[in-house]
Amino acid sequence: MVTSMLRSGYAAIVVSTAMLLSSSGLQALDSGNPGAKVVVTPLASVTTTASGQPIVLPQKNVQVLVSSFEIPPGAKLPVHEHPSARYAYVLAGNLEVTNVETGKSTSYKKGDFIVEMIGEWHQGANVGAEPVQLLVIDQVEEGTSNTVLKQ
Repeated sequence: MVTSMLRSGYAAIVVSTAMLLSSSGLQALDSGNPGAKVVVTPLASVTTTASGQPIVLPQKNVQVLVSSFEIPPGAKLPVHEHPSARYAYVLAGNLEVTNVETGKSTSYKKGDFIVEMIGEWHQGANVGAEPVQLLVIDQVEEGTSNTVLKQ
């Protein structure tokens, strides 16, 4: 039951965030406290992945998974791909992601939002002096993994 409640809560956060991000510009929401406004600053509005693919979501039994990643300086993630949508927000550090099929690399820093490529082999590496910290959100068919390692 707790897991179900957490899933519902995460799904509500993702939907609420998506709705807030879909509006353009800065917004001030009434906080219910006169003189105090909640300020919402849109961080991203995208329709494609990092490699230009349209974003496609699972068609049934969608599960939202939220994780935090900490990648030490100099560390590289294994070559992998994602069968479903994965989003990442860079909280700290400098991350370089390389599409191993095309050789194209993209650098991300604190405050960047990443819509990871789907079904394309890629690798992330911490190219900075401090740990990379990521907030990662996956949307998968319930009970499946969203990371496939290259053999």
